[in-house]
Amino acid sequence: MIDASNLTRAQLRRTLRKTRRELPRAAQRKAAAALYRQLAQHPVFRRARSVALYLANDGEIDPHLLIRAAHARGKQVFLPVLKSWPRTSMVFQRLDAHEKLAANRFGIPEPRRNAKRQRKIWTLDLILLPLVGFDQHGGRLGMGGGFYDRSLAYRALRKNWHKPTLLGLAHSCQQVDQLAMANWDVPLDATVTDGGWY
Repeated sequence: MIDASNLTRAQLRRTLRKTRRELPRAAQRKAAAALYRQLAQHPVFRRARSVALYLANDGEIDPHLLIRAAHARGKQVFLPVLKSWPRTSMVFQRLDAHEKLAANRFGIPEPRRNAKRQRKIWTLDLILLPLVGFDQHGGRLGMGGGFYDRSLAYRALRKNWHKPTLLGLAHSCQQVDQLAMANWDVPLDATVTDGGWY
């Protein structure tokens, strides 16, 4: 676990990104399989009919086995798609099992935009979010673009709206003792790693 008390958010982000990028491929594959075992039979995943995930990038723990499982179980699977305007926002679009993807402006594959297959974020059952760092109090340090925080900002206004369930996905090595939360940060319901739930 990393002591975050003497690091700025930018320093912490650099340190944690470097740590996860340096994981060998074999360790990445093992972590993806362990993540699958942590989540695939858990009630929060089994009961969800609509699940948003991400495609791993920059050393993120890879949820591809969960995407495959969700499709096999007849769930609707959604991926984030960046909007061209405003450039700091994204939507969630249904992913078909064998759909061809195209790289977005960050080089991350995503479905080609199709408004008919997009859903409002608050109608999803479960979102599995990528992250750079996490703590055991629901804190999440993202990449710094604020895409998820802006998309989930409505939760600050709707105290009785509990959808979707927000689970961060990470390697165990991305845990820090405590993150300083900004007022726009949206807390997670839990974080799931290759080593367990927090």
